[in-house]
Amino acid sequence: MNISQSDSSKAEKQIYHDDESRQKVASERERDAELVKRCQSGDYAAFDELIKLYRGKVYAMIYNMIRNDADSWDLSQDVFIKAWKALPKFEGRSAFFTWLYRIAHNVTYDWTRKKKISSSGEFEDYMIDQADPGGLANPKATDSPDINLEREEVRNRITRAIDSLSVDHKEVILLKEAEGMSYQEIADSIGCSTGTVMSRLFYARKKLKEILGDIQND
Repeated sequence: MNISQSDSSKAEKQIYHDDESRQKVASERERDAELVKRCQSGDYAAFDELIKLYRGKVYAMIYNMIRNDADSWDLSQDVFIKAWKALPKFEGRSAFFTWLYRIAHNVTYDWTRKKKISSSGEFEDYMIDQADPGGLANPKATDSPDINLEREEVRNRITRAIDSLSVDHKEVILLKEAEGMSYQEIADSIGCSTGTVMSRLFYARKKLKEILGDIQND
């Protein structure tokens, strides 16, 4: 079997990228662990650092679930209040953000139950592989108006498809595709088995493929 120099170079770059990603994750966990330790000693400044690091992620995840800006900020604040109260019991068995997202998950679900918010369908994470929402929202300056309009229409269709899914399925898709969590990290965050996570992802991908199949085939 012949391996070209190009293939070898790609493999080396992938290995380097994977190693760099692992180092980044390890560094972030070490940083968070130190901040949590300070928080548990009553250091409010350390908690402010954690808020600055993760408020954007928490807000984005909540907003993607409920699609309301004001309520998302209110719920985000509630998440950090609950996190501060619960920090003395945090033992560091999972990454801090995994633990924090578990709180966000519970806060959001409690809110949706009280509001009696429901969804017309199920959810899955499939088309986000095909289209980058950031790229669709910010087309290149050289793109023609027709291309920009087409991209905006695709982005809106993807958003509507995601919003048509159930809260359970939407959540696992966002965690997998937007946050890049592993199956185990998602399971730890939402309090279910990895098998349940995989099942929800499978169903969601299948459903989105049905809704957005013509986009995939273009």
